[in-house]
Amino acid sequence: MPLPAFPIDAIRAEFPALAQKDGNLARIYFDNPAGTQVPRQVIDRTLEAMVAKNANLGGYFSTTVAADELVNEAHQAMADFYHARSPREIVFGQNMTTLTLHMSRCLGRRLSPGDEIVLSRMDHDANVAPWLLLAEDRGLTVRWMDFDPETYEFAEDALTSVLSPKTKLVAMGFASNCTGTINDVKRFAADAHQAGALFYVDAVQLAPHCGIDVQELGCDFLVSSAYKFFGPHQGILWGREALLEETFSYKVRPAGNDLPHKFETGTLSHEGMAGTLGAIDYLASHGDTPGSSAKTYDHMSARGARIHRAFDVFTDWEHHLCKRLIDDLTPFKGLKIRGITSANAVHRRVPTVSFTLDGHSPEVLAKAFAARNMFVWSGHNYAVEPVTRMGLMDKGGVLRVGLAHYNTEAEVDAFIAGLAEIAR
Repeated sequence: MPLPAFPIDAIRAEFPALAQKDGNLARIYFDNPAGTQVPRQVIDRTLEAMVAKNANLGGYFSTTVAADELVNEAHQAMADFYHARSPREIVFGQNMTTLTLHMSRCLGRRLSPGDEIVLSRMDHDANVAPWLLLAEDRGLTVRWMDFDPETYEFAEDALTSVLSPKTKLVAMGFASNCTGTINDVKRFAADAHQAGALFYVDAVQLAPHCGIDVQELGCDFLVSSAYKFFGPHQGILWGREALLEETFSYKVRPAGNDLPHKFETGTLSHEGMAGTLGAIDYLASHGDTPGSSAKTYDHMSARGARIHRAFDVFTDWEHHLCKRLIDDLTPFKGLKIRGITSANAVHRRVPTVSFTLDGHSPEVLAKAFAARNMFVWSGHNYAVEPVTRMGLMDKGGVLRVGLAHYNTEAEVDAFIAGLAEIAR
C-alpha cells in the first residue's frame, strides 16, 4: 500500500533547530537516539515557567501556587503519556540513569544476599550498571538474558531459561539504542511475574517512536527521558502505585511519604517539567494528523488517545525512512548492519541503524560526516553489553544513524551520498 501523505514540511516548521545552518550547510540531525530536537511548545512552556512560575512549592503567594499547578499538570500529562492509572504513579527526576540508580537503591531494601536478578545483554548501561552495583553491595547473584548476535533478537526462552525461584527482579530495555530491536516486553513481563519477580523496563529508546501503555504491558516499573521524545533533559518513571507505596524511599526527613513525592528527592526542575508538558502538547496536537490510524484508543484519556494516534502516523513515516536507509546501505561492500534488516520485520525495530564498514573505523566515519554537517554517533554509545557481545568493543564499536519522524527522504539520500564519497 502507498504511504499516506505525511506533512513533513509542516512538522519540521514546528522545530526551530531544524532550520539552523552552520556556514552554508544545513544541519542533518541523525543523533536522535542521544537526544532529539524540541518543538516550539517546549520552548514556550519552559520560558513561561521561568518568567511567571519561578518559585518553590507549598506557599501561599501567586508564583508558588502557579508552580504547584504546573507540577500537578506535568504529573497528569505523563500519566496520560504512559496510560498510568493515576498521576501518583509518576515520578520525575533528572534523567533515566539517575532515576534508575535511585530506584535500584530503594528496591534493594527488598532484597537479601543470595537473591537473584536478571539483566539483559542488549541493554544500555543505565539499566545494567545500577543493578550490578546493587548486586555487589547486597550480595546478589546476577544472571543474564542473552540475544542472538546474528538475528539481534532474544530467543523465546531467553528469560525463562535463566529464571529461578530465587529471582527477585528482571531489568531489560524496551528497545535497544544500538541494534534498534524492540523487545517483547509484555511476554517477558508475564514470564517474570510467573516466577514471582518484579519487572523493570528502560523505555528511553522506544518513547520517541511508539505509544506506551503500561497497563497493557503488565510491567512493574518503566522509565524514559523526555529529551529523547522531543522534550528537555528530564526523566520520568512510572511505577505501580501499590509497589511505590510499600517501597522504601531514600529522602530527607522533612519530605513526606505521599506519592509520588517521596521518590522525588530535593527541588525538581520545574522548568524541565514545563518543557515536558510542551512535548506532550506537541505530540497530542498531532493526534488528528491526516493518515491517523483507525484505532480509537477509547480506553485511554482523550490526551492519551491523541498521543497514541500521533505515534501511529509518525511510526509509518519512520518505517518508510528506515527501510529506505537500510535498502540503500545494503549494497555497500564490507558494510554490516548490526540489527534487523528484513522489510517484513521493520515493526520489530526502532529507526536506529548501527553498522560497521570494513576498513573504516566508526570514529573516523563520524568525523567525516560531521565535516558534512551530518550528526551521527560512533563507539559503544553506552551500550556496553551489546557491543561487547557482538565483538566490537575493541574495534571502535559501531556508527549509529538515528532517525526521527522529522527527518526527510532527502536527508537519508544525502547520508548515503556522503557515505559513498567517504568509502571511496
